[in-house]
Amino acid sequence: MKLLRFKNMRINLLTQMVLLISVVILISMFVGNYLFTLIVDDILDRYLGNQAMTVAKLAAMNERIIEAFDDEDPSKVIQPIAESIRIATGSSYVVIGNRDGIRYSHYDPHNIGQKMGTSNAPVFYENKSIIYRGSGISGPAIKAKTPIYNKKGELIGVSSVGYVMDEVERRIGEYRDDILRLLLLVFLCGIVGAYLIARRVKKLIFGLEPEEISFLFTEKEAILESIRDAIVAVDMEGRVISMNKRARELLEDDVRVGAKIQNPRVAETIQGITQNMQEEVIHQKILLGHEIFVIDSSPILKENQIKGVVITFRPESEIEQLNTELMRISSFSDNMRAQNHEYLNRLNTIYGLLVLKEYDKVIELISDEVKERQDVIAFLMSSVSEPYIAACLLGKINRSKELKVTLDIDPDSSLTDIPHMINAKALVSILGNVIDNALEASLDLHGTAAAVRVSFTDVGRDLIFEIEDNGPGIPKDLEAKVFESGVSTKPGDNRGLGLAIVKNAIEQLHGQIFLAKSQLGGSRFTIVIPKQ
Repeated sequence: MKLLRFKNMRINLLTQMVLLISVVILISMFVGNYLFTLIVDDILDRYLGNQAMTVAKLAAMNERIIEAFDDEDPSKVIQPIAESIRIATGSSYVVIGNRDGIRYSHYDPHNIGQKMGTSNAPVFYENKSIIYRGSGISGPAIKAKTPIYNKKGELIGVSSVGYVMDEVERRIGEYRDDILRLLLLVFLCGIVGAYLIARRVKKLIFGLEPEEISFLFTEKEAILESIRDAIVAVDMEGRVISMNKRARELLEDDVRVGAKIQNPRVAETIQGITQNMQEEVIHQKILLGHEIFVIDSSPILKENQIKGVVITFRPESEIEQLNTELMRISSFSDNMRAQNHEYLNRLNTIYGLLVLKEYDKVIELISDEVKERQDVIAFLMSSVSEPYIAACLLGKINRSKELKVTLDIDPDSSLTDIPHMINAKALVSILGNVIDNALEASLDLHGTAAAVRVSFTDVGRDLIFEIEDNGPGIPKDLEAKVFESGVSTKPGDNRGLGLAIVKNAIEQLHGQIFLAKSQLGGSRFTIVIPKQ
């Protein structure tokens, strides 16, 4: 709803870009036209001025014009020659005058014999040629004047050539019209180009408006900062794209967006991830300070191309804690299900005996059941001081009865000297997983003849547990890697996690686990946990 309100509030980005580029093009057109006018005016002034001077000198050096100055009526000779020069060069006028400024030629014959409209002082008194703008009887014009000398080198007159500004403006107008037509074509092309560019930009930003992008960026930052795990996003060069507060605290260095992470362990891990990145999540472990972190790296994809990596740092202790809690819940659930199933069987049996009026059998069955459970509970209470471990073993006994598997606990076992610093929950996770594996392995091979034996002792400096079964055992080729995540002797998905969890829990307790052949025919796991 917020994004829809953004769209209704303002002109969309596509229209804004087209309008902006159109305004820029229009301003450029006006500025260009103005500069063009200035440049053309300057060029025409110089060009026409130089051309007028060339024509004026051409007339001033014409021998027939020079000789005509000595005639009684010079205009009869000079006028036709001056007009032919004017027509041939495209000048507005070519005027030849004597030292008194009297015209001997003019494009309007009525002006011949009259005094020239502008001063000839620079020509007559300074003996120099000049180019200037001035107004005469023909109106404003670009003019050029140069002296005329006879064969003796005497200054006898002046040659004046001009281009009337009306003609000049007409030419400028023609050029300006051509430029305006060209600019109009550029403007139309610019509008089309602006539209195509705006569409391309809209596509690249997923059709979002600037306000929407700003809102989504703020929203992303808030979400990122609210995540408890450390999260870092990097490009394929290892430069940070974004990171949350937890990541900045964890890395403990001044990491800025656009810079590379300086922590050598993290930098090396990121480099390895970016170089071998696939389109799937990658899990690794890394030691930061005194704590092990699990790294999950996920690719940033754009058009099926990997453009970067999102890396999440999670403390392994938290993961193990979650696994332990899950194991406890799973164990309690199994225990309750096993007990419920067993009680239903017993109740059905008792009901049948009562119907048959076999009251002695009922009493015997109840006595045996009560005695067996009391014996097991009494044994566990006297032999195991840790309630978590005792509850775990009791649950596995109930579970074995449900599966019809014989689970024996060595009556000589004892576990009363457990130091308080040892994590009992980790021990429950270890025993629960190993016993479950033994029950399943023996059941798959022998069915109701399956058997599992458990023994434990706290004599000496270590806690020692042995779990053995009459299952198929571990193949030789898997013994070296059976504790790795995903490795299992059983088919199917989501296998090979139990023993991996066991291995990690034992490492946390600084213990060891050994695998050997059992006297029952299957596998024997020996777990050694040091008391200190």
